[in-house]
Amino acid sequence: MKTFISNISQKEFLESEKVDAKIIRKSIFEIIQKDHKDFNRNSLISISELNQYREKYIAQYLMNEVGELSKLEEDVLKTLKNHEIISSKNSLDLDAANFTFGQRLADKIAAFGGSWKFIIIFGFFILIWIFSNIIFLLNKGFDPYPFILLNLILSCLAALQAPVIMMSQNRQEDKDRERSKQDYMVNLKSELEIRMLHEKIDHLIIHQQQELLNIQQVQVEMMEDIMKQLSANKKEEK
Repeated sequence: MKTFISNISQKEFLESEKVDAKIIRKSIFEIIQKDHKDFNRNSLISISELNQYREKYIAQYLMNEVGELSKLEEDVLKTLKNHEIISSKNSLDLDAANFTFGQRLADKIAAFGGSWKFIIIFGFFILIWIFSNIIFLLNKGFDPYPFILLNLILSCLAALQAPVIMMSQNRQEDKDRERSKQDYMVNLKSELEIRMLHEKIDHLIIHQQQELLNIQQVQVEMMEDIMKQLSANKKEEK
């Protein structure tokens, strides 16, 4: 199998991985030259080495745009480098098994307290309480009109239910915040991958154009040989 020597690492690579420096984008070529002063447009580099400098170019692009790479940007670059999916690497912490007992209890109470089931059950409870004291116990029961004990129970229930609902809302805000972070990371990775895709497409187009030029040169040489043979045959016939 044919091989070549990279001018970057001086290592041997397969011919299929060879990339001519002439077809490298100027911005990436300049980054390579900063690390390797002898690298020029006549040099050779492997695809794996070129991808490393593409990732370096993306990191520098983020540094110029953002000013300083945050943990989110660093995670995105790692997923690009390792060919990972963000949704699998940074899955949202929404599984109830990862919550504390208090968080799970608050979510369940808030879900039940904000449902029609709770309203209907509690409505029946109040009606039974009122009718049992007024009708069955002739307003001489354990809580006669104006139902002071019932008002106390309702006040205590409202006082306890309000902070529980706020706890659940805080959990929902945390979930929304994590979703926003993941959406940002997915969008950022999509933008960077599109940039890399443009770079690779440009590389393929230029490579194909060079191949077509080589084929045309071969065809021209073949035509010249054929013309020479025809001319020689005519001279022999004469």
